[in-house]
Amino acid sequence: MPPTTPPVRTAFIERNTKETKIQVSLSLDGGALDLLPSSTHFPSTPSSSTSSLAHAASPLSLPPIPEQTDETHASQTSPSQQIWIWTGIGFLDHMLHALAKHAGWSLRLRSRGDLAIDDHHTTEDTFLALGAAFSTALGARTGLARFGTAHAPLDEALARAVIDLSNRPFFVGVFGFQTERIGALSTQMVHHGLQSWSQAGGVTLHVDVLRGENDHHRAESAFKALAGAVREACRRVEGREGEVVSTKGVL
Repeated sequence: MPPTTPPVRTAFIERNTKETKIQVSLSLDGGALDLLPSSTHFPSTPSSSTSSLAHAASPLSLPPIPEQTDETHASQTSPSQQIWIWTGIGFLDHMLHALAKHAGWSLRLRSRGDLAIDDHHTTEDTFLALGAAFSTALGARTGLARFGTAHAPLDEALARAVIDLSNRPFFVGVFGFQTERIGALSTQMVHHGLQSWSQAGGVTLHVDVLRGENDHHRAESAFKALAGAVREACRRVEGREGEVVSTKGVL
């Protein structure tokens, strides 16, 4: 009997708070994804209230959310992946795009946040929603490599990420940023965002930027290293189907 193809690991999450409205569709194994569904907060034809929110006076000059069929700075389609991301924070989109691309994910994500205040809630809730989608897509966490580590360079910058799909959330990050912002993203939100993702995703994660002079390069090398570590940890191990990779017998 030929081997059966394992199911594609997918999840759809909506996270709605007073400050943010977020939709995430994630496939850990890439492939095609349906468009994100219309909802009260993401109508197919924006109402005056949602349009006014999108155009609210903001130091970040938030543009309206584009259609999912529009090509954007953080969209990419290939035979193996579909990626479309829009948070209203360009550099955050760029980092999530790098994470999805190099982790081998397909990802559709859109956020409508209170960017007229600052970038905190939008970034935090986006990572919480993405972490919840990641955990849901993983499912029982059996038959996996469980641990992953990767280094990623970007010109003069070099980062290392180590992850354990432990179901025990913990995060340590050392980035060494020298500026307060990269584009419209506060550099402190890189740490807090990954801490939020680790919490919601149920992972132990260490990310260290080992060197680098440019903060854009530091951040991007960190997300690429994370992507490589995630891809390794989520790898299905032939012969371990259904096994919990733990001496405790449970994760």
